[in-house]
Amino acid sequence: MALAPRLDLRQSQSLVMTPQLQQAIKLLALSSMEIEAFIAEEVERNPVLETGGQDAPVETPPDDFADLPSTQSGERDSGDVLNGSDAAASEALDVDFSAETFHHDSASDSVGGADGMLGLSGGGMSSGFDGDGPDFDSFAAPDISLRDHLMAQAGAVLSGRMLFLAQQIIEQIEPTGYLGEDLLAMAHRLGVPLAEMESALAEVQRLDPTGVGARNLSECLALQAREADRYDPCMAKLIDNLDLVAKGAFEQLKRMCRVDDEDLRDMLIELRGYDPKPGCRFESESSISVTPDIFVTARGSGWAIELNSANLPRLLINRSYVAELGQDKTTRAWLNDCMADANWLIKAMDQRQRTIMKVATEIVKQQDGFFRGGVAHLRPLTLRQVAGSIDMPESTVSPVTSTKYLHCDRGLFDLKYFFSSGVQSADGDGASAEAVKSHIKTLIDGEGAKILSDDTLVDLLTAKGFDIARRTVAKYREAMGIGSSVQRRRQKKMGR
Repeated sequence: MALAPRLDLRQSQSLVMTPQLQQAIKLLALSSMEIEAFIAEEVERNPVLETGGQDAPVETPPDDFADLPSTQSGERDSGDVLNGSDAAASEALDVDFSAETFHHDSASDSVGGADGMLGLSGGGMSSGFDGDGPDFDSFAAPDISLRDHLMAQAGAVLSGRMLFLAQQIIEQIEPTGYLGEDLLAMAHRLGVPLAEMESALAEVQRLDPTGVGARNLSECLALQAREADRYDPCMAKLIDNLDLVAKGAFEQLKRMCRVDDEDLRDMLIELRGYDPKPGCRFESESSISVTPDIFVTARGSGWAIELNSANLPRLLINRSYVAELGQDKTTRAWLNDCMADANWLIKAMDQRQRTIMKVATEIVKQQDGFFRGGVAHLRPLTLRQVAGSIDMPESTVSPVTSTKYLHCDRGLFDLKYFFSSGVQSADGDGASAEAVKSHIKTLIDGEGAKILSDDTLVDLLTAKGFDIARRTVAKYREAMGIGSSVQRRRQKKMGR
């Protein structure tokens, strides 16, 4: 056997995901804001790719990309690219997309839409969802963090060494408003007497919001009681025994505080008015703006489903740019690569919108009862059911429902909201967990003076046609943040 190096040719088969296929799958999972950022990066990177207006008129609903008209002189849209004679335009995607063509991003892009199954239609709405309006968020004052708020106050009332120590304490205050480091350890670290650190902490605790800088819940409530001039010996004793308040040991508290029923009730009401986490109002995390991806409105006996075209600009290819720079052979090769990338992106975005529309249409079809009657009529639904109905793999449906939102007359919902497990019902179709939770909440809200136990809730739900176990009722009740019958009875007694 020769030990010399040599070259061998071998044939093998393997299943690999090309970069374009990976990117196409990634596009399905991106939210509308992430898609906008991705398109902006692609437009900046690719000189032949441009974004056009969102409200360009379309005279007739086209059946093929070739029927799409050019929107501007010197530019062409997806139809020109996909059906043109360019070498770059003829390059196929690595993704095996279906033959069906998604001819418009939204039903509002066409004059009319054909009605679909069960009265579902892709017709657009004339309410101007995709119109540009003033950005009111730009007028809002910038949020200030708890740290900055405290630092500004400390700088205004303190100076010198006391200001330095107060600043060190403020640096250790948690977002909830509590002091996150032991005061003795802080004194050792800074090399100052404990008494001096306690004086600095007392100065910090005088700052707004009241209760900030507390080391525990009792101290936080005591600071707020002092500020309200309600910290008498009776209130002090009550605050020192919060564990008995939580247990509902009212008789014992009355004896310890030496008050009657009416006074104890007033003290408990006062205690509930205090803020146990005074720093949370200064949370610096900015809220994330959620824009719907799908609009659902009633139309006749069915539903009109529309994609929010305002989220996505129209992608165009600037052919005048290609014509001007495409004379040189090297430049032409580079432009061909740019055209191929633009071609793929346009097709991938169209496929993404088509897939979202298919999934949304099937969800509305399956959850027709919810859109007509509310959460009590929500049916159990799985990704596998939707995937089987629209003839798509479950692995494709799952990213489509991620970070996508549907707006209807009942509000704004995450698409994941419509997928939940269920319980058996008398009609045999089953009931969604959300529907059961809705019934449980309705029963508890209307229980009045007679508190319903979990066993009683099971009996009432069984009478409504739900086959549900007691432990399931308890699990759903706890998931909604509703206490047990003992806790609710105690709350009633405390005057809540």
